[in-house]
Amino acid sequence: MQAQGSQVPARAKQGSEANSHDKWSWVEASVWTERMLAALENGVKGGKWFSLIDKVRRVQTLQAAWQRVRANKGAAGVDKQSVNAFGQRAEQYLQELSDALVAGTYKPEPIKRVEIPKAGGKTRPLGIPVVKDRIVQTAVKMVLEPIFEAQFLDCNWGFRPRRGAKDALREVSELLKQGYTYVVDADLESFFDTIPHDRLNARLAERISDGRVLELIDGWLRQDIMIGLERWRPTKGTPQGAVLSPLLANCYLHGLDVHLDSQEMRVVRYADDFVVLCRNAQQAQAALGQVQDWVQANGLKLHAQKTHVGDAMQPGQGFEFLGYRFEAGRRWVRKKSMQAIKDRIRGLTRRTRGDGLARAIEQINAVLRGWYAYFKHARPQTFRNVDGFVRRRLRSMLRKQRGQRARSSRALNDHRRWPNAYFAEQGLFTLQAAHASASRSRCS
Repeated sequence: MQAQGSQVPARAKQGSEANSHDKWSWVEASVWTERMLAALENGVKGGKWFSLIDKVRRVQTLQAAWQRVRANKGAAGVDKQSVNAFGQRAEQYLQELSDALVAGTYKPEPIKRVEIPKAGGKTRPLGIPVVKDRIVQTAVKMVLEPIFEAQFLDCNWGFRPRRGAKDALREVSELLKQGYTYVVDADLESFFDTIPHDRLNARLAERISDGRVLELIDGWLRQDIMIGLERWRPTKGTPQGAVLSPLLANCYLHGLDVHLDSQEMRVVRYADDFVVLCRNAQQAQAALGQVQDWVQANGLKLHAQKTHVGDAMQPGQGFEFLGYRFEAGRRWVRKKSMQAIKDRIRGLTRRTRGDGLARAIEQINAVLRGWYAYFKHARPQTFRNVDGFVRRRLRSMLRKQRGQRARSSRALNDHRRWPNAYFAEQGLFTLQAAHASASRSRCS
């Protein structure tokens, strides 16, 4: 790193002193000195940062990275070493990692790929690096993330410090109220699997001039992938599940944010999920053309069936974003999100489960509380429907545990034998009650 002369304090500080800058209080204090934080604000010579590998390979940095990996837990990779197993000899392993990085002998292991179920019977691929690779990636992320955060635009809400999906949803709601109702709902087809490696590396090199750090990242991009005994090397994309993938995705799509940044349109993006909001149909069509041009020029592809332009205030022309559907001035839970919560409840209320009602309610409550925290702005009818579905599933489970058939004539009287009040007495969390309580709090 070369900072611009007198703009940077002469004395560098570490530890808690680095957190005196509230804007950057989230950065890893053992890495980012006061001098480096000042450089973030004032800029560095040539706009590029170098001599970063020394910070990555320090044992102190790897220890901080290990703490984050341990907190996140996660499954074992292809070497079958769990987080707990690594922890038993963490001090030795971290020193070995540091030595390998210093000597240039560090090589990433293949990524274990698994398929994660999605709504509708579909799956999505998830890559699981080994623990040691997750640690080194985390160390690199701690060093690089502030550098790229300093240039990211406000329209980017995904996988960033102090930002999240709820913030993006609030931004969309506010823009719709301001009259940005003509919306380009764009969908990038298989984005994480199709990012061109050469172009991504070029984006990173615009800000990072440390060749050893860039080589590390390129090595992770080209890690072999394994499913069972099958093994291959990818030629493009970055694996979903890798620690560094969200940051790399944001780096690549930053160009799209810049391309669309104007007074006539507003972009709200969460990773590869984004919408462009405009004030009239002409602006929206022009925005779609700009999106198509940028996507094609950058080696990506729009999903033709999932990309459209519409007036979100008109019935039938709404759009879906981060689990919600915005249409005709209302915010609904989209069908896939409703299907997902019902599938989770079905899994917890199998008629063959052997433990009691109390355990089932405990597990259901955890799911419903998390679901409500995210979807609490949905229409009240949604909460009544989900609550009714949960109780029907519980009644079916209780009927089976009493040796009665699922379709017996007695099923019609289940609500009398186990009324709503019965489940309330058992401690079942209900979305309707939570919504009513929140509404009273807002009115008081």
